[in-house]
Amino acid sequence: MGSALQSQILISLIFGDKLNNPGIEFGLEGGITLSSVSGFNSNKMLPAFGLGFYFDIKLKNQLYLNTGLYVKSTYGVKLDTTDLNILNAKIEPNPGDYRLKLNYFSIPILLRYRFKNHMYFELGPQAGLMYKSYVEYNDKIDDKDIRVRTYNRELFNKIDVGATAGMGIVLQKGTGMTIGVKYYYGFTNVLKDVSGTKNSSLFIKCNIPIGRGKKKKDKEVND
Repeated sequence: MGSALQSQILISLIFGDKLNNPGIEFGLEGGITLSSVSGFNSNKMLPAFGLGFYFDIKLKNQLYLNTGLYVKSTYGVKLDTTDLNILNAKIEPNPGDYRLKLNYFSIPILLRYRFKNHMYFELGPQAGLMYKSYVEYNDKIDDKDIRVRTYNRELFNKIDVGATAGMGIVLQKGTGMTIGVKYYYGFTNVLKDVSGTKNSSLFIKCNIPIGRGKKKKDKEVND
């Protein structure tokens, strides 16, 4: 997975200036995800890092289509003993921290309205394909970090579908990077045959356009 992320960043840097034009903005989107899964006894949110690439496509006037692909999109929840029994997960002899981690490839398709002050609101569907899931146990014994992962993808539905709403602002008078926040709520059950187990997440993110600054600089030199 690390090599896939490195490849994505490298491709973005190489071809970013070719993908950016007056009607399309291309770049990297990354940030911190705080997620939870309803239906578990513990409601403690799970922090994780998210990364992907995005396209901002201008439709008409101040209306845009925002889409892309998150190659590192992690949902989940911190677990207690009751939750471990639901997942048939092994309980280690020493007390520690248990987390359910669900890794997806996610694609949002959002309509974005950008105001003249460069703030925006967006709303639309989002779909995800799970490629990995596991219960992670973390502890520290005799100054040694202990990490045990029990993979359990067979317990979960592979497809997750829901809706995303967000808001943010584009810096540098609408030509720079974007800071914003998104909220996602899943409509499908995460656990097979267990109703009420839904993904939800708060994504605090930053969008960095690739190649736009270079194009602007080249234009100024040519002028």
